Amino acid sequence: MVTLTVIAGGACRFLMLALIVSVLATSSWSADDSNQSPASLLGADFSANNFDWREMVPYLFMATSLPAEQGIKAVLENCGVLRAYVGNEVQVECRPDKRPCAANNDRAMLDGEVSKRIAEIAQETISWRHKTAIVDYPLTRRPFPFSEIAALQNDKNPDVYLILALADRSYTATDVQAKYGDPYDTDIYQWYSIFKYRLDHPGYNSKAVFEIDPVDGAVIKVAISLKLKKPKNRH
Repeated sequence: MVTLTVIAGGACRFLMLALIVSVLATSSWSADDSNQSPASLLGADFSANNFDWREMVPYLFMATSLPAEQGIKAVLENCGVLRAYVGNEVQVECRPDKRPCAANNDRAMLDGEVSKRIAEIAQETISWRHKTAIVDYPLTRRPFPFSEIAALQNDKNPDVYLILALADRSYTATDVQAKYGDPYDTDIYQWYSIFKYRLDHPGYNSKAVFEIDPVDGAVIKVAISLKLKKPKNRH
């Protein structure tokens, strides 16, 4: 599983790259479709391109001010990928022979049910390794563009991470560049290549690392990190 590899082995490619990459320039980004709220795609067809890593940055930043367990819960509750997945599950469960279903009647009720279930996921699946809170949750229902989501936050160090694994090979490096522009840096390794993006803020740095299959250009995983800047570096 993604998270166990990160903590137990200490060598998760995406997370470690997000931690140690030294960046000298930032990637440019446009406003395209990034104005959608986390709940806006509930019940709709959700594609990998609906996900925008930049939308997660405010929630990662918010998590840094919370204890790790609460921070992870806040990140997951505001992740559009997980909200879409859980929202689809809620809608699938609606049947005429059951009590009136929120998914068919009231958007606010649906949003509330989705948030409740995500809170339950966080509570039931959270584990701890070396003072790091971890939620690693498989997204097994198909069709859905992602197969796994993991969130990590250390209780002593407020840095926060979100990792998503893609379910198929339909989302490509071309799609990534069309959405985010050219990466500020790239690397090539034996089995994969990576595209690196960053948003710089006076109080933090946030990075996204896309792992890409060099053979067909399919995106395999994306890791998002947010690290607070030390006070002397805030300018």
